[in-house]
Amino acid sequence: MKVATWNINGVKARIDNLLHWLGEASPDIACLQEIKSVDEQFPREPIEALGYHVETHGQKGFNGVALLSKVRFDEVNRGLPGDDSDEQARFIEGVISTDKGVLRVVSLYLPNGNPVDSEKFPYKLGWMKRLEQWASERLALEEPLVLAGDYNVIPEPRDARHPEAWVGDALFRPESRQAFQRLASLGFTDALRAVNDEDGVYTFWDYQGGSWQKNNGIRIDHLMLSPEAADHLLSVAVEKHTRAWEKPSDHVPVAVELDLKPA
Repeated sequence: MKVATWNINGVKARIDNLLHWLGEASPDIACLQEIKSVDEQFPREPIEALGYHVETHGQKGFNGVALLSKVRFDEVNRGLPGDDSDEQARFIEGVISTDKGVLRVVSLYLPNGNPVDSEKFPYKLGWMKRLEQWASERLALEEPLVLAGDYNVIPEPRDARHPEAWVGDALFRPESRQAFQRLASLGFTDALRAVNDEDGVYTFWDYQGGSWQKNNGIRIDHLMLSPEAADHLLSVAVEKHTRAWEKPSDHVPVAVELDLKPA
């Protein structure tokens, strides 16, 4: 079973790329972030025509997450618990049945947090604290769980081409990295680092300054696996070639293969 995450950076602007990728990569489950669409206007028909079930949690103009699955979801939950006043659409959880029990998959879009001297940075850290609490409770179920998405966190200096350029940025601030590490310390495995210890593996290249051409990238899109999911990990791939497509997202898909089959 292939589970992929991709910050699409506007689903309507990238619909041709998305459809091409779904046909080419054929993920069983695709976790999208930054769909920038309300639920009613999400372009579901051409995606459903490819055989996918579509679940969205959107809002107008920015944010928004979605789950696309070849298998119908048994359960879908929208919104990260812990703050009833939070109206930003950044979290959706789906549950499907496999040959080895249920699989829980989350598409999450963690707040950017910049500028750090504004209310945006405390919101980011508060969101991460809520995610840690939610994840801790889900781990108690002892089920395969994949937390997939744009975390807006550069975990280590080697996850940036020029880490010195990110000092002071919310993506690389010690508080952000420590929050990411606390999540990992609950028992989650950073899927890519479980199979690839190389430097220079990135998932995001800014549109500005020739970042793609210079390979001036960062790794901020992660799939974090519960112990039960990590037990089924076969491989991880960063589908970097999509960044060279016409009208690309500034992120590329990251996909894991799990030793599970849809029920």
